[in-house]
Amino acid sequence: MFAGDVTGLDAAETLAATGEWHALQRESEVRLLQLAVHYADLYPSPARVPDDQPVPGGERGVVYGGAGCPAVAEFAVAEFAAIIGVAAESGARFLGQALALRHRLPLTWARVVAGEATGWRARLIATACLPLTVQAAALVDARVAGVVDSLSAHQVNNIVKAAVWDADPAAARAAAEQKARERGVWPGRSDEYGTTKLFVKAATGDVIRFDATIAQVADALAVLGDTDPLDQRRAKAIGILADPAFANELLQVAQYLATRHHTTRHDTTASDGAASDRATPAATGHPAKADDPAPTRDAPAEAASGGDAQADEPPGAGEAAQADDAWAGEVTGDGQPAGDLFLADEPGPDTDADRDAPHPGHPDQPLDAASRYGPRTGRGRAEQIVWGMDAAARQDLAAKLAAIKHAADTNTTSTSTSSSGSSGSGGGGGSGGRRPGRTKLYLHITDETLLAGAGTARVEAFGPVFAAKLAELLGHDRITVQPVIDLNDHVSVNAYEIPHRIRERVKLTYPVEQFPYGTGETTTGTDLDHVVPFDPTGPPGQTSTSNLRPLRRFSHRVKTHADWTVRTLDDHALEWTTKHGYKFRVDHTGTHPITDD
Repeated sequence: MFAGDVTGLDAAETLAATGEWHALQRESEVRLLQLAVHYADLYPSPARVPDDQPVPGGERGVVYGGAGCPAVAEFAVAEFAAIIGVAAESGARFLGQALALRHRLPLTWARVVAGEATGWRARLIATACLPLTVQAAALVDARVAGVVDSLSAHQVNNIVKAAVWDADPAAARAAAEQKARERGVWPGRSDEYGTTKLFVKAATGDVIRFDATIAQVADALAVLGDTDPLDQRRAKAIGILADPAFANELLQVAQYLATRHHTTRHDTTASDGAASDRATPAATGHPAKADDPAPTRDAPAEAASGGDAQADEPPGAGEAAQADDAWAGEVTGDGQPAGDLFLADEPGPDTDADRDAPHPGHPDQPLDAASRYGPRTGRGRAEQIVWGMDAAARQDLAAKLAAIKHAADTNTTSTSTSSSGSSGSGGGGGSGGRRPGRTKLYLHITDETLLAGAGTARVEAFGPVFAAKLAELLGHDRITVQPVIDLNDHVSVNAYEIPHRIRERVKLTYPVEQFPYGTGETTTGTDLDHVVPFDPTGPPGQTSTSNLRPLRRFSHRVKTHADWTVRTLDDHALEWTTKHGYKFRVDHTGTHPITDD
């Protein structure tokens, strides 16, 4: 072994030292696993006399490692986890893996203790076998014990998976069926670019229909002049579909505009009688005649429709139709008409558009909208699209969408049916009685960042976001800014019950539970604990922002029943002392062990 600076080592010495420290790391993990199972032996399930009544919230015995493992007093896990510097649930998982190795996978456990198998690999096997019976786990143990370290982790995982299926086929089928029934929609964590992934697991038919609706909205955006790539327009469609009335209004307007452009295009590109041959009574509103004048793009809507334009317009389309006259003649940077995009013929099974990305002809390029969407010339030849919009074009598009959304909010025709039968969800949202969707968003940002327009902010439940992305995050309409809550204010009540105004202040002050290495985010359902226990005969104001801290239910029970103590320090941090005297400081920077000099 060596001590001190490693920069003086040559390659051979570096490799030799790496091997020595790696061996020491493996030995340390083995010893930690041995200590874990011994610690569990010291804290068996609490014994109970038959006549004893369980204490509400008191300690119970929990089996962490699966069938065949002994039950452990659950509060003991919290102190073990704090000593190894992890959250209580992570400590319980480690303890359960160690117990499962000793009691359910003895062959693998023996190889770990002998230094012939890596501990973390063995723990993964124990986790994979958790739902198996003792007998089935023994079959897996016999198959994998000898190859834990001789094969790659991926190969071992495949062997474990096959062994699990062979050991208990019925359980494997049941687990597969259960997985097939697991459905839901889950938002992921936000990244630093202001984007968030949305995970959807639903019935295949529902996903197909939803995907088709997204495609419809993306097409509608293209009709309004959005020249961003298809994937970006599909992403925008998610936000539009969050407001069903807005989405419906947008689709109606887009359909109207597409029909109008189609009719106008045929009429203006045809010469003499050819235009009348293409125009049908359904398109013009009157029988086609060879001497009918061909309406121009700038002609009023009545000239193209042969009657009152309002009769054919969707509700609320008037403002957008007027705006259409302003953008109907715009062109892109290469001289091609803007906003005249449409979906090509449905792809067949052998077309590029039906294949997965990347593009089969260009592996370095994704298969995007260019393969299916594009402006067409009179000859039907697809031209290259100049993607992206300048600031003026984006502002123009935003104005059109705002007008459509306003029409959706105030449209009495499209909302009267839905609002009349549900007075609880309607009302107060415009002349039609529709209430726009409301979302409460907690955004944490400093005054310096807000004034500078640069830096980062934090969105609760999603994570950090660049300040420059706030406009995209908040949108451009229907924003209600709530009064700023001064978290420096001391608010208190005399009752034990916690009113909403105090609960919200505590939630905003402490976004994460204030337990050693706690990871649970504070929500409206998180327990708020009185640091100094509430005394019904004590002084007033005990329920206050300074005496309340968020704790998960398990952490709250440990504090109440497991001989842990906590006190508030002068800087409002907490000092926790465990049952055996270990101390931890918890503040806005996390958890810090306190060691005596």
